[in-house]
Amino acid sequence: MSHTQDIYAILLTLGFATAAGLVGSFALMKRMVLAGDVISHVALPGIGVALLFHFNPLLGGAISLLLGTLLIAQLQQRTGLATDAMIGVVFAGSLALGAAITPQEDLEGALFGSFAQLSSFGFIVGLIAVLFIIGFIFHSKDQLVLGLFSSELAAANGVPLDSLNLQFLLIFSLTVLIGLKFMGALLAGALIMLPAAIGRRLSSDLKGFLLISSMSSVFAVGMGLLLCAYFGPHIALGPATTLVAAVLFGLALLRRVD
Repeated sequence: MSHTQDIYAILLTLGFATAAGLVGSFALMKRMVLAGDVISHVALPGIGVALLFHFNPLLGGAISLLLGTLLIAQLQQRTGLATDAMIGVVFAGSLALGAAITPQEDLEGALFGSFAQLSSFGFIVGLIAVLFIIGFIFHSKDQLVLGLFSSELAAANGVPLDSLNLQFLLIFSLTVLIGLKFMGALLAGALIMLPAAIGRRLSSDLKGFLLISSMSSVFAVGMGLLLCAYFGPHIALGPATTLVAAVLFGLALLRRVD
């Protein structure tokens, strides 16, 4: 049974990587790619509360992320400031509160993630979430691109920009939430930032951008899993995957741009 649960965890991790590559591509175009690194910290207070009261940390993180995302959206609408500015406002307090209330023995895993076996139920729920994210991106990509190109043109074509931006922010947060289990609160955003930067560097059109971002993300996770299997408890999945993605980005920089 444990072997099956390992397979579930590997498959869900690779599915998360695919979704993160797609979401990260649009996050980069919307100039909120750094938000992935910051918004993952918003989940830390919920994880800390869950660990204190002994219920599922992902549930606590989900509640914290949802409340934080809605707060960010409300602050953005009321103040008119950019999304990344509002995320920064919520970030500092969330990180401090989460670090303060998370039990010390659980803090390392909460911050840096770990590879853990996954039950059939957990795999099914995670897989549904991953497919939902991928489906949203492909269903809404034309509207997202139109909104990026011209908000006036998008409005003229009936694109509900406020609603679409909120939906994308929620999808963004859902992607981070899935990554919390494997990458931890500090590094869950790494697979949103780095593969998107690689895809942007190596592609010249949207299709290539999305494909390379996703492939880079999957490759980084795959190599991260191999490093964890080889080095055992000496390296966590979050740092291992992030290091691989950073090396890939360094290699992408070697490409000459005409």
